[in-house]
Amino acid sequence: MKTIRAHLNRQAESRPDAPFVLAPETGRSLTFAQFRRECRGLARRLLALGLPPGERVAFMSPNGLHAPTFLLGSAYGGFMVAPINLLSQGAQLSYVLDFSMVRAVLVAECQRERLEAALRDVPRPIHVVPADVDAPTLFAADDDGGELPPVREEDDALLMFTSGTTGRPKGVLLTNRNIVSGGEFVTAAHALAPADRVLCAMPLYHINGQIVTAVAPLVSGSSVVMPRKFSASTYWETAAEQRVTWLNFVPTIVSYLLAGKDPRAAGLDLSRVRFARSASAPLPPELHRAFEARFGIGIIETMGLTETCAPCFSNPLDPAARKIGSPGRAFGNEGCVMDAEGRELPDGIPGEICVRGDNVTRGYDRNPEANANLFHPGGWLRTGDLGYRDADGFFFVTGRLKELIIKGGENIAPREIDEALLSHPAVLEAAAVGVPDPHYGQEIMACVVLKEGEESSVEELREFARAELGSFKTPKVLRIVLDLPKGPSGKVQRLKLLELPAG
Repeated sequence: MKTIRAHLNRQAESRPDAPFVLAPETGRSLTFAQFRRECRGLARRLLALGLPPGERVAFMSPNGLHAPTFLLGSAYGGFMVAPINLLSQGAQLSYVLDFSMVRAVLVAECQRERLEAALRDVPRPIHVVPADVDAPTLFAADDDGGELPPVREEDDALLMFTSGTTGRPKGVLLTNRNIVSGGEFVTAAHALAPADRVLCAMPLYHINGQIVTAVAPLVSGSSVVMPRKFSASTYWETAAEQRVTWLNFVPTIVSYLLAGKDPRAAGLDLSRVRFARSASAPLPPELHRAFEARFGIGIIETMGLTETCAPCFSNPLDPAARKIGSPGRAFGNEGCVMDAEGRELPDGIPGEICVRGDNVTRGYDRNPEANANLFHPGGWLRTGDLGYRDADGFFFVTGRLKELIIKGGENIAPREIDEALLSHPAVLEAAAVGVPDPHYGQEIMACVVLKEGEESSVEELREFARAELGSFKTPKVLRIVLDLPKGPSGKVQRLKLLELPAG
């Protein structure tokens, strides 16, 4: 049965003493049996507040020992959980708490003051359940061992808010079936087994962290190392000390690791690491090759969306069968490329990438306008990503529909500009976006972040881009900035580049 409860019960009964969550800062861990007690206890606590099964609850917490309890324990008890993005501020935080219609919030002590300030602008009562995310035990004492209300595959279990770069965030509805299917797809794509252990570098308020580093280990009976946050300075030491077998990250983290120390030069033993997995944004080929050359760890590039419960495409496990620059083939679900009218396009012809399968959302919460444009006939989810599929079934992403630059009637994929600038030895990060132009309709603006200790000028970078791209695609506006605006997954939010101050 595709429910969080069924999978946790299976692991707790067949492998009760096997570790599930490990917190490196405290040295504490939870076995599957202990984790189930925490989840059952959390369910009891919510029921004691008078919340019926199916009610909405939120959690607001950094990563740590009990962060997976907040996420999976709510679903285990038959509730729908809405993780709160810790980057949300002020009015946006109040909006999400109000629009989500949650009746209770599980909050880490370090976030309690922010939560209570935001709740002042929410016009209805919400229970606040404070918790110590790193405590040895949290809710286990509330588990009386009795039966909990039943849970079904089709029950909503997760309400995820998109980043809202072009307006108010949208709430993505995901069922138990969606969530478990996502975990099953990750498990199958990477041949995960009980001996595997993943190092979590993503926050559990993001779909990648949730499905890839919490649900997939639950489904596969493996374990997850859950540090409080990503740290480039301690990443490799943690990987070695915790004996992880695979890594999960986003391209931004690849950049930071490449800018840091070499773990092999420090004598760290990473022999157990069999692969790294990159998702949430296209991985520039320059970064991909540089990482593998420096660290000797192969990267499996993948692709997923909040609306697909994280995974939808993956490169193969076999390094010889992978294609750098592609997120891989459809895995666990179906994929195709369609035109604007919903007609499937032949291989090699660019269009919008579409997906369907058990991991795909049924739609957005109370948003009929967005839902009307979400699917093509036949249940095909419109991802909003532009690209094509090659003859071997590998997909290639060239940009986003909303981010496509149209200069003088010519379509320009921002990623092409990014990758050209990233090939400059002084550039750490780069992102391009279209800006209004009276003659061409749109012109190209690019922002770059330089590597620490490196120098370059706007003039030098523009000449470099002209040599790589030609005059037509060379950015008219080029800025050197300290940082690029990013969402919780580390994905650059291109449209927010337009909000950066001139200079």
